[in-house]
Amino acid sequence: MAKKDFYEILGVQKNASEADIKKAYRRMAQKFHPDRNPDDEEALNRFKEVKEAYEVLSDARKRAAYDQFGHAGVDPNMGGGAGGGFGGGGASFSDIFGDVFGDIFGGGAGRGPGGQRVYRGADLRYNLDLTLEEAVAGTTVKIRVPAMVGCTVCGGNGAKPGSKPETCTTCGGVGQVRMQQGFFSVQQTCPRCHGSGSIVSDPCTACQGHGRVQENKTLSVKVPPGVDTGDRIRLAGEGEAGENGGPPGDLYVQIRVKEHPIFTRDDNHLFCEVPIPFVTAALGGELEVPTLEGKVKLKIPTETQSGKLFRLRGKGVKPVRGGPVGDLMCRVMVETPVNLNEKQKQMLRDFESTMDEKGDSHHNPQSHSWLDGVKKFFEGIKL
Repeated sequence: MAKKDFYEILGVQKNASEADIKKAYRRMAQKFHPDRNPDDEEALNRFKEVKEAYEVLSDARKRAAYDQFGHAGVDPNMGGGAGGGFGGGGASFSDIFGDVFGDIFGGGAGRGPGGQRVYRGADLRYNLDLTLEEAVAGTTVKIRVPAMVGCTVCGGNGAKPGSKPETCTTCGGVGQVRMQQGFFSVQQTCPRCHGSGSIVSDPCTACQGHGRVQENKTLSVKVPPGVDTGDRIRLAGEGEAGENGGPPGDLYVQIRVKEHPIFTRDDNHLFCEVPIPFVTAALGGELEVPTLEGKVKLKIPTETQSGKLFRLRGKGVKPVRGGPVGDLMCRVMVETPVNLNEKQKQMLRDFESTMDEKGDSHHNPQSHSWLDGVKKFFEGIKL
């Protein structure tokens, strides 16, 4: 099957500038990146096409060969003289993704002011447990995070004060070495500098030449109102320090809300069960029910059945991303009295006898309809 035109893949004209090509690549790479499209084979293939197209069109020599000879001009398997893949002296996978792909997703390696390779620090994760009250109202908490931070003695370059790292002579400061045999090219980490591009001959005594030291950082985390379990708060630059003076990673604070003794949360609504005496359920009355803002009175109408749900509007949670405040849903549960004395039991028997005068259907409509349903069920089985 014929390969697609590289300009068409990136959605640019043949006279597009380098900046336009880079901009188009970043947009397409973000759209089809495997991290954003897990288990999507079509998106993975599109991502590979976008990467290959950018690798050719971002290199002036390869682009000229492609414009003149098409795919044959950049494919070594077709005899092209410009080279292709990761060989031929062109841009390597790590070169492209260190400079451009790293700009998009904030990772990978790049170049420092002195030409040596620098590496972004690792992202960190911190699990933060909150009470429901803290999550709903918002709070500010102090946390201690163990992390690798830049050495203040050497400034993060790993060299003893008064000296500086030297460019690795094996890789010329690139951090990678390349071996090529005909059309086959293999690129690997420099065995001498281990990818840093520089050699520290006189290491810093504080960090032993690593440029980073282990330290517990105390940070203040502002938790916005309305967060819930699974939400994350990103603290930019509070992850581990980068290597060779590279940028630090980020710290992600993972929210986990503790179980509450009274309320349960579902999205922006709160739920609770409220026990009520059977006399109040029968005759009606008022109950004090708790909310996160204090007590409120709940009016119970006469003949309230167990399980009835009452809605208190605006007594729930204000969404962290905006929108109307949720409600508090109170489910009343009629409580059967216990520990009755003989007099109280007799009063209930007398009460029951008065209800028999008009039958169950008059005083217990739910029980009556349920029994009718059971009767019809068994009649259906006999048929």
